[in-house]
This record gives sequence, structure tokens and C-alpha cells, in this order.
Amino acid sequence: MTLSIDVPRADTVGSLLRVEAVARAARRSSLADQALLNDAARDAIRLQEDIGLDVITDGEVRRIAWAQTTRFIDAFTAVQGRGALNWRGAIGGPSGLPGDTPATGGYPVVAGYPAVVRRVADAPRIGDMTDEYAFLARYARARTKFTMPAPSYHRRYWSDAHSPAAGYSGPDEYLTEIRDYLRTVAEKLVSLGCDYIQLDAPNYGSLCDPDTLEAMRAEGRDPEAELEFDAALDGSLLDGLPVTSALHVCRGNGPAGAWHSAGGYAAISARLFPKLSMDRLLLEYDSDRAGGFEPLAGVPDGTVVVLGLLTTKSPRLEYEADVLDRIKEAARRKPLAELALSTQCGFASVPIANPVTPEAQRAKLELVVRVARQVWPG
Repeated sequence: MTLSIDVPRADTVGSLLRVEAVARAARRSSLADQALLNDAARDAIRLQEDIGLDVITDGEVRRIAWAQTTRFIDAFTAVQGRGALNWRGAIGGPSGLPGDTPATGGYPVVAGYPAVVRRVADAPRIGDMTDEYAFLARYARARTKFTMPAPSYHRRYWSDAHSPAAGYSGPDEYLTEIRDYLRTVAEKLVSLGCDYIQLDAPNYGSLCDPDTLEAMRAEGRDPEAELEFDAALDGSLLDGLPVTSALHVCRGNGPAGAWHSAGGYAAISARLFPKLSMDRLLLEYDSDRAGGFEPLAGVPDGTVVVLGLLTTKSPRLEYEADVLDRIKEAARRKPLAELALSTQCGFASVPIANPVTPEAQRAKLELVVRVARQVWPG
């Protein structure tokens, strides 16, 4: 349900740059670490409010990584050799990442990748995912939002070799339990005053990639059937809650700005966009990897598309005129009143931040606000 408030035009995806001491503190739990993280969150709030964004986060400074479900449910274990996405695009190593190897597809697997091995519904809870929002709400003056991984993203934690031991009939049953858990998180967020919840789903970006689709089919998977189930599941998570619902799709935002998927939205738009019951779709559009704007015509009327036109993977500041021209181009496919603007992803989805300086980060967010005020005045 869309709330009867102004549509946010200058949006942000979530994470902001963190200094190394803050990233280290996120991994620990001492009182000193908490004090440092509190200061970092207040700094992130102040930065975004000073810039004038229409909606802000706490910079996700407390997170070890953007997808943090495995921190709060004792149902997962690290399994060596899993999670070898085809990471590309950063600096150093055979495919761009320091210390990577071809065997891991360019992404260094150190302690293994999470696999669900115990039923989510019965597993012990570890802490409260909403604590970081409670802090944000206490200090923010601007409108706030909370970001969390979409239920569908957790399909990446299913292992045919290890997960059936949990007693699931298959991944769909497991994903439904994830949805139910995240629903309790969303309900508590609402009780804390949150009126904007964003689901992050880079897994849909992967389904735009021909190489990924080929690999899935080689494993005996049915990408079309998975997409149909996942879209309905994600759409149901926030159903009936008094929030602005949003879903963000990108093509990977890994260490040092790496990416793992390429391909335009046309590969999924006809099956995905009409089935997602969302008020806003935040879509990556900062590079040729995302294709053209033609698929926006398939986004349902009334759903706002937040154009991710500014990259967080490079310190180079986009030209204002170019951003304005691209918005005009997108408006040929989707009414201007149903568009908004943001960066393509966060600035630090994982502790190894993107190759962007704090000065460049601020300049990019200021450009988002400046352009948004020109295109959607008042």
C-alpha cells in the first residue's frame, strides 16, 4: 500500500563508506565497538540529511555484509566451495579481486559460503535485526527506510548436497519459512515507526545473465519456474503492511566494486515486473550491463521506478546534463511522474568498500538531490 505522502525522488540504496575501524567494530560486540558504531551511524545520518536526500538509512554501518539473515538465525553453516559467482570488474587478481583464483570464479572463498542446514522456523534467533532501525529512528529527522534481503535472495543458501538434511521437501518450502521470518521483522519495523522497507534482490539481476541461466539449466534447475515462485513470494512479504514497499535489483556489488552479472532487464521484465506487488523498483542503470529502458514499459502503472543512474563503482562524477538526458530517455517508456533517482547500488555492500572516496560519495549523492530537484520541483 502506498502511503499518502510525497513520493521520494532523491533516494539512496543503503550502504555508505566506512573506515576500517568501523568495519572491524561491526564484527565484534564490545561496548567500545558499539560506541564507535553509534558514532558512525550518527555521522551517516547527518551526512545524508545535510545533503538533502528524501529518504535515508543509517549507512548500514553495523553490517558485516548487506545480506545479514545468517547473523540472526542459527540455521546456516559455511560450506567450502559454494557461492562461486562469476565476479568481475574490480582491480587486482585474475578477474579483478585481490587474492582471488580462477577456481572461485574471481571471488575468494575463505571460510565457505552459507548453506541452510536446519529448519528456519525452529532455529534459535540470535539478536534482533531491527535494533539498527530503532537507533536510526531515534536520531533521524528525515524520512527513513530499512533494507533487507528479499526472501528470493536466500535461494543462494540452498545446497542440494547439504540442505535436504534439514527436513525440507525442497527449496520452496525453505524460502517460505524465510519469508515468514522476514515478515516478523517487517511487522516489528512498522511498530517502530518505519514506513519504507526495501528488499534487495541481486538474484534477479543474475537471471538477466545468459551465462548464469546456462549454468542453472546445466544443474537441472528451471530458471523460469524459480522466477515465477520467487516473484510471488517477494511480493507477499510486505502485503497489507502500511509501508512503502520497494525492491532493488542490481548485478552484484562485491569487494572493491566488483560485479557478477550482465544482461538487460528484457530477459526477466515480462515475467517479473507485473508479478511484483511493490510501490517502488530500484533498478541499476549505470552501465551497458543493464541494457536499455525499453523494459520499463512493462512496469505496472503506479509503480515508481527509481533509476540507478549514478555508479558507486567508480569515483568519476557523472555529468549533470547526461543524467538529465537519461531521465528524459527513460520517461519515453515510463511517465516522468513515476520515476525517481538514486545511485545504482550502495557504496559498501561488504566491508571492502567500493573504490570511491568520501568526497566522491558526497558529490554523487549531492548530484542525485540536485537533479531530482530540477526534474521534480516541489
